[in-house]
Amino acid sequence: MAGRPSWKRPGDAPITPFARLARAHALSTAGDTLVATALAGSLFFSISPDAARARVALYLVLTMAPFAVVAPLIGPWIDRQAGGRRSMVVLSAATRALVCLLMVDDVDGLLLFPEAFAVLVLGKGYQVARASLVPGLVRDEARLVEANSKLVLISGVVGLLAAVPGVALLQLGPEWVLGLATAVFAAATAAAYRIPRTRIAAQSPGPVERAELRGAGILLAASAMAVLRAVVGFLSFLVAFALRADGAPAWWFGAVLAASAVGALVGALVAPRLRRAVLEERILLACLVGTAVAAIGMLWVGGRISAVLLGAIVGLCATAGRLCFDSIVQSDAPDANQGASFARFETRFQLVWVAGAFLPVILPIPLPVGFVGIAAVTGGAAFLYATGRRFTTTRLGSSVAARSAEASRRLSRRVARVGARSQL
Repeated sequence: MAGRPSWKRPGDAPITPFARLARAHALSTAGDTLVATALAGSLFFSISPDAARARVALYLVLTMAPFAVVAPLIGPWIDRQAGGRRSMVVLSAATRALVCLLMVDDVDGLLLFPEAFAVLVLGKGYQVARASLVPGLVRDEARLVEANSKLVLISGVVGLLAAVPGVALLQLGPEWVLGLATAVFAAATAAAYRIPRTRIAAQSPGPVERAELRGAGILLAASAMAVLRAVVGFLSFLVAFALRADGAPAWWFGAVLAASAVGALVGALVAPRLRRAVLEERILLACLVGTAVAAIGMLWVGGRISAVLLGAIVGLCATAGRLCFDSIVQSDAPDANQGASFARFETRFQLVWVAGAFLPVILPIPLPVGFVGIAAVTGGAAFLYATGRRFTTTRLGSSVAARSAEASRRLSRRVARVGARSQL
């Protein structure tokens, strides 16, 4: 009958570009989870607490060193090369498969450290490329938080699922886990080839675009997110060494990790719903306040259960905050320079994560003292972020022309992105 829509079987429906990215992301997350499981068994729980501090401190130092070089190389490269963002995803997965294969023979050797470091750097490169790809694969900027949320949900679910065979194989030895990670990263490489290419920058960003990238709004959000990242690193190692010093069995640390993963899933579910009624900046501020209040509340709870509960809340707040921060950069940063901007911010976040993690590694900090420190840092950050946003809003709000110019730039950028996607 004329005028009736033609129905297709579900199997005939085309796979969206974002769905292809999601598949590659799921496999990449599974591989990272398996590598983390193997390293946990070989670097931490298999040796004494004092030896663990020395090894973990060395590992943290190694993670800091190259990022000052990696950031200016990865970001501009993926922005300027034809299909550079997708190529980085493919290259990262393929190289991690190769490195994991090499790690199988080096589980008990010194080469494990540079190899683990290489996996970390490649993983960060993938995260930069993935974040830069999302705006080109989502047609509506209002759905950026939702798209980022879906990727985080995939990370949480796949991470939990991948941990099951990882822990089972760990009983046979870390090399078995790394062997499975090699196969998973190989599958991620094949999936990444299916991601469509995105538009590259025609030219370097001009002075106006560079000023936008370094604008007060993005820098304030980056500072707030950096505090949350530092708290994640600090709490992870604070709890790990506090539990070991207390003689707690390893499953308690697993409970903290599981609670953090569940919190991250809840954060990924809540953030898109909040975004429909509240701006990203307000959600980010609420994440800082929520972390501070939770840390104070855990002083009254006490015991090992307080570490589990705070891990869940920090996981929720850090995930929701990161979704909002990514959306702010994806919406406001110049499209021609998003890879470089994400690389720059990811480098800063990695450095503050390491700085936060380093404190409980080199100093035996009791859980209550650590909780007080978390509350003080996040509470202060929330105050500075709120006052900074108010000052910035007052200055911008005093000029109607400034608001109109900003709206015009966003509209022009959105039209350019939609036009570029239609030509792919």
